[in-house]
Amino acid sequence: MGEARKTIEANLRTLLEQAKSESSATREALAKSLKDFQEGFAANVESFNALQREKFTALEKKQDELISGTEKKLEQMRETVDEKLQKTLNERLTQSFETVGKQLSAVQEGLGEMRNLAQDVGGLKKVLANVKQRGSFGEVQLSMLLEQILAPDQYDANVKTKSGSSDIVEFAVKLPGKDNDRKYIYLPIDAKFPKDAYSSLQDAYERGDQPAVEEAQKQLYSTIRKMAKDISEKYLDPPNTTDFGIMFLPFEGIYAEVVRKASLLEELQRDAKVIVTGPTTLAAILNSLQMGFRTLTIQKRSSEVWDILREVKKEFDTFGGLLDKAQENIQKGLNTLDEVKGKRTRAIQRRLKNVQSGETKLLPGTEELFEEEENS
Repeated sequence: MGEARKTIEANLRTLLEQAKSESSATREALAKSLKDFQEGFAANVESFNALQREKFTALEKKQDELISGTEKKLEQMRETVDEKLQKTLNERLTQSFETVGKQLSAVQEGLGEMRNLAQDVGGLKKVLANVKQRGSFGEVQLSMLLEQILAPDQYDANVKTKSGSSDIVEFAVKLPGKDNDRKYIYLPIDAKFPKDAYSSLQDAYERGDQPAVEEAQKQLYSTIRKMAKDISEKYLDPPNTTDFGIMFLPFEGIYAEVVRKASLLEELQRDAKVIVTGPTTLAAILNSLQMGFRTLTIQKRSSEVWDILREVKKEFDTFGGLLDKAQENIQKGLNTLDEVKGKRTRAIQRRLKNVQSGETKLLPGTEELFEEEENS
C-alpha cells in the first residue's frame, strides 16, 4: 500500500514537471507569435499610412486643379452674366422710359378726358336736377330695354290704360286676353327716379352719419310708396289691364337700396299691386314674357296645323271611298271580261276545229247549241 502511494506520487510529480515544461514551451511559442504578429501589423500599418499619404497627395492635387478650373469658369460666367445683365438692363431701361413716356401721354389724354367728363357730369347733374328731364331719362332707358327684347307689336307707348281716365302710362306690354272677345290686356310699366331722396342717402353714406342714413332711407322708402300708389291708382284697371303694374328704377343702386328692405317689396306687391324692378330685373321679366309669347305663337300655329290635318283627313276619307268604288267597278269589268274571253275563245276554237276537219256544216241538232253558246 505504501509502495503504491509512492508510485502514484512519483507519477504525479512526473506529470507536473511535464506540464510545467509544456506550459513554458507554449508561453514561449505564444510570445514569439505575438511578437511576429506585432511586427507584421506594424509593417502593414506603415505601408497603409504611406499609401494613404500618396492618395491624399494626389487628391489634394486634383482638388487644387478643380478649384482653379472652377474659379476660371466662374470668372468667365461672371463676365458673361455682367455683360448680359448690362445689355438687358439697358434694354429694360430704354423700354421702361418709353413705357413711362407713353403712360404720361395717356395720363395727359386721360386728364383731358376727365375734364370733358367733369363737364358732362355737370351737365348730367343739371339734367337730373330737373324733374321732367329725370323722367325722360328713365323713359329713354326703359324704351331701349323694350326695343332690345320685345317686338314692336308686343307693346305700346303712351297708352291710356284706365277707362274714363286721361292719365297716360309710358309703356304697356300687350298680354294675350283670357276670353275670345278681348285680344289682349295691358301690363303697365312706368319709369320712376327718386333722385332727391337717393342723393340724400348717398351723401349720408359718404359722411358716415348713421342717423342721417336711416332718415334718408325712410325718406326714400316713403317716396317709393307714393310712386307705387300713383301707378296703382292711375294705370291699373282690370280686366282692361293686369291686376299689377311694374315700377322701373333706371339705376341698379336705387333698386339695391329698395331691395335692401324686403318687407317694403312685399308691402308694395300686397297693397299697391306694384312690382319694383331695376334694369337687370326688368330685362329678366321681359325675356320671360318673350318666351311666353313664343310659346303662345307655337300653340296657335299647332292648332292651325291640327285644323289643316283634320281637313286633310276628311278629304282623304272621301278619296278612299271613291277609290273603293272605282276598284269595285274595275273588278266587275275584269270579271265580265274574263267570262266573255273564256266563252268566246271556246266557241272560236270549236269553229276552227270544224274548219280544220273539212266540215263546213254543223251537225244536225247542234246549230241551236252553238248559237246559244255564241249568245251567251
